[in-house]
Amino acid sequence: MRIFIAGATGAIGRQLVPKLLERGHQVSALTRSASSEEAARAPEVVVHQLTAIGKVDLRNLDRSFELTNRLRTEGTDALLAGAVAAGARRFVAQSFAGWPFARVGGWVKTEEDPLDDDPPSRTERTLAAIKHLEAATGTRDLEGVVLRYGGFYGPGTSMAPDGQQAQEIRRRRFPIVGNGQGRASFIHVDDAAEATALAIEAAAPSSVYNIVDDEPAPVAEWLPHMAKVLGAKPPLHVPAWLARLIAGKAAVVWSTEGRGASNAKAKRELGWQPQFASWREGFAASMR
Repeated sequence: MRIFIAGATGAIGRQLVPKLLERGHQVSALTRSASSEEAARAPEVVVHQLTAIGKVDLRNLDRSFELTNRLRTEGTDALLAGAVAAGARRFVAQSFAGWPFARVGGWVKTEEDPLDDDPPSRTERTLAAIKHLEAATGTRDLEGVVLRYGGFYGPGTSMAPDGQQAQEIRRRRFPIVGNGQGRASFIHVDDAAEATALAIEAAAPSSVYNIVDDEPAPVAEWLPHMAKVLGAKPPLHVPAWLARLIAGKAAVVWSTEGRGASNAKAKRELGWQPQFASWREGFAASMR
């Protein structure tokens, strides 16, 4: 199978390309070289893994994600147009599972559950970009597949030993806000890459999959565990009113109301099984 990857040097792309080559696929990537342009002229599958996420400021997520939001809107539209023009049959795009879900009902969401229609202030444009990507991927004459990844950890991520989140945890700058009952879903980048390879090969057309581990967890549970794995002091506890003043509304909402995601559909339809079924062993293995 001929596969073109936009974002091959990102956290997922670096894990994905070797897996696809090992499976016998022909892989080309988005670069500025003429040779890559030649290789990408007639792909069967186009994979959209483009992001530009640097240091994240929860007080203004929209500002932190400004370029990524453009990649999810303008970039998605351009890649879709290119995929159609090149005669591709499938388009696989990266989305996100977790805070975009509506904060109503149960703590763990499936692909059928709605996304938030009332996001915290200064996250609206970021959520709108995610919604645009997902809606656009399901259009045109392509087999659109959306992969909603959980929070990445492992090599090249913000939760690698040298990553931003790990550093903030070591410095005790990542507190448990309020009751800390907001859920998060995680996934090791290698497990995410494996799921992506399976989706490229076998996902149902016009489908959405949550690519997360088996154990959505409250902040009050996973954060102390991560601190322990890193050899850091336990995280501080900060009341919601104070966190709102210091870090903004989004930090409070996600720590107290965030939703996790179910991976049942991906396991059932893709035959996927994450190597790290829980962040508990995954964190320990990736922080060595």
